[in-house]
Amino acid sequence: MNWASNNLNRRSALVALTALSAPAVSSVADELSASKAGDQFDLPALIRRARSSVLLVGTFGETDSPRFMFRGTGFVAARGNLVITNSHVLPEAGALAGGRRLVVQSATGSSGRWVLREVEVLKLDRERDLVLLKVLGDALLPLPLAGEQVAQEGKAIAILGFPVGGALGFSLVTHRGIISSIAPIALPQSAAHALNEKSIRKLREGSFNILQLDATAYPGNSGGPVLDLETGAVVGVLNMVLIKGSRESALTHPTGISYAIPVDLVAKLLARPD
Repeated sequence: MNWASNNLNRRSALVALTALSAPAVSSVADELSASKAGDQFDLPALIRRARSSVLLVGTFGETDSPRFMFRGTGFVAARGNLVITNSHVLPEAGALAGGRRLVVQSATGSSGRWVLREVEVLKLDRERDLVLLKVLGDALLPLPLAGEQVAQEGKAIAILGFPVGGALGFSLVTHRGIISSIAPIALPQSAAHALNEKSIRKLREGSFNILQLDATAYPGNSGGPVLDLETGAVVGVLNMVLIKGSRESALTHPTGISYAIPVDLVAKLLARPD
């Protein structure tokens, strides 16, 4: 389980939970028009349609035990062969030696059978805890991304992911909540001796907003989509949880306060030339 501290965190109470062409595919949004009930989508219908788009992210090694090592959640975005997750979900340097590979697993068919797919890293933004992966092989069904102005305080949301990983048998789990606050968070300051053209450019970018959620999340939810229940679209990427006491208390005594990277930063990563 990945308990690495997120480099966005500037406060000791926050810890991290543990970007091409492809065939044209429809998105989950194309299937949701009949699922709206009043001001919100029918949540069971939304979960059914999003299930194949929310992925297990981890490593696979023929000689490992278990062969698949779960590291976090991801979701399909854009053209169907692109996956978004947190950068802290990636394995540590050197962990992919000895034939070990970075992979995702997607649930397919009515049985929800897990299919393993190899991925490669396309774009990395560690400062904002985001990474864009490319899935090798056939395209998957992408989740729709919300516009920049969709996320608002008080919006009803749902978090989809795999809390505590395999302890629940890799079953997709949904938690409901609201966006309780949208607040700026500053980029880490570089030491003076480490300043270069790249770090100066990042400092000039200043702070960016992060979503505070009144919703319970656990290790394993990292990288999962935060869905707006009014639009059915992704408004954020879960990446942190507020804890009290030890890290283990996130399981036994969750605070119900989580944090997510806004989806506009995902859109910028998708559009960024690399």
